[in-house]
Amino acid sequence: MYNNASPLKAVSERDALKKALYKMKARHNGQLKSLKTAWVNFNNAFCDGLEWRTITVVGARPGTGKTLFMEQLVNDVIKMNPDQSFRVLKFQFEMLDETNGIRKLSMNVGSDYNTLMSKEKPVDKSIFQRCVQFYESTEKYDVVDVVYDPCTVDEMCATIHAYMEKHKTEDGFVNTLVTIDHSALFKIGKGQKDKFEMLNSLGEALTEMKKKFPVAFLVLSQLNRNVETVERAKDGTYGNYILDSDLYGSDALLQHADVVLGINRPFNRRIKFYGPEKYIINDPDLLVFHILKSRNGFMGMNFYRLDSTVMRIVEVDPPPTSSH
Repeated sequence: MYNNASPLKAVSERDALKKALYKMKARHNGQLKSLKTAWVNFNNAFCDGLEWRTITVVGARPGTGKTLFMEQLVNDVIKMNPDQSFRVLKFQFEMLDETNGIRKLSMNVGSDYNTLMSKEKPVDKSIFQRCVQFYESTEKYDVVDVVYDPCTVDEMCATIHAYMEKHKTEDGFVNTLVTIDHSALFKIGKGQKDKFEMLNSLGEALTEMKKKFPVAFLVLSQLNRNVETVERAKDGTYGNYILDSDLYGSDALLQHADVVLGINRPFNRRIKFYGPEKYIINDPDLLVFHILKSRNGFMGMNFYRLDSTVMRIVEVDPPPTSSH
């Protein structure tokens, strides 16, 4: 009967209410805090920053700056939340370790990748010395670990489980920010026919992990190619915007995510007037963040600028609109 399924355990909803009261008290007393970032509007998409036991999915096309976004977020939350004890576990499937290291140095010493790599002239000794000093300073907060090897969803779960056990203290599991760059690069696992089945398994696995451990997931995802069609680039139309259906394998991740963010770079798509509001686009480095889903915060659209000279994304005011 019922294909030999076993019954599940039902518990009183009063238990959930009791846990909610404990969580409210912990927030009130400052014992439970969110991870604040340098972006005020981004923090508002959550409850004053990234919350533990949540899943955040960020979608963008290549060349938009989503990897920089993730690296800056990790860098900033470490600096801006010194009163919190947490670790960072990164699944980095796109870059070599030394390339990742150069980008990290670039962000922290204020020189771009080409300068550090002596593209036009040898890197200045003072810049190199700042890189050395930053490396030496990381000894004090060596809390970031990276997995570079491609893996299946099951191998990711096993890695997270082992990592949480390894760093467990007398007080229990340590809060851990887990970043994934990016979702489509997981290998097809046992029983999975294609990438879409893999993404379904990934969504289920992330939800299971956040229930089991005090983790916060930040997952980078691609967008479908249809976002780049001529019709979607028509000036002053709703199609200019990033939509939740643009997310690659959207159904698989949307259902599980607590926050979904789409990053757009209108200049790359030759859009001069962005959306029905007709925001005037004349800055090639202007980024638009579309908050497509937010369980506990604010949805909407915010503007940022990618400053490639110092490898940082900064909040900016909305550009002016056209009356024509």
